[in-house]
Amino acid sequence: MSLTRDAFPIRLRKLEVTLAVCRCDPSAAVEPWMQQGPVWSITRTPDELSIVCPIDRVPAGVRHEGPFTAFVVAGPLDFSLTGIVSRLSSPLAGVDIPVFVTATFDTDFVLVPAARELDVRQAWLAAGLAIDT
Repeated sequence: MSLTRDAFPIRLRKLEVTLAVCRCDPSAAVEPWMQQGPVWSITRTPDELSIVCPIDRVPAGVRHEGPFTAFVVAGPLDFSLTGIVSRLSSPLAGVDIPVFVTATFDTDFVLVPAARELDVRQAWLAAGLAIDT
């Protein structure tokens, strides 16, 4: 793709689900609750089993963070593009909003604290990013 980092227009869309990021033991079995809802992701490493899923699916006692509002970048995104995550996270870092970023083959997802959604929108709009409602 011949577009430079700043020339590539970023358009975001809010997902209509509130998410959590869970941490389980690395040897834990993948359970049905981890794979329910419109959006979920499972990543296993030697150190942990991480799950992104709807917060209302998380069983009591499971270590998690959230609630998160999720935004998806309009895609598909070409693998040669650079700086996408930087353009999404830098405006938020400037106003002390943490992010959790995950991706699929086609696009990126940015999770932000649900209580800060308005601040997120304002920061992204000020940075020239487009957000579909």
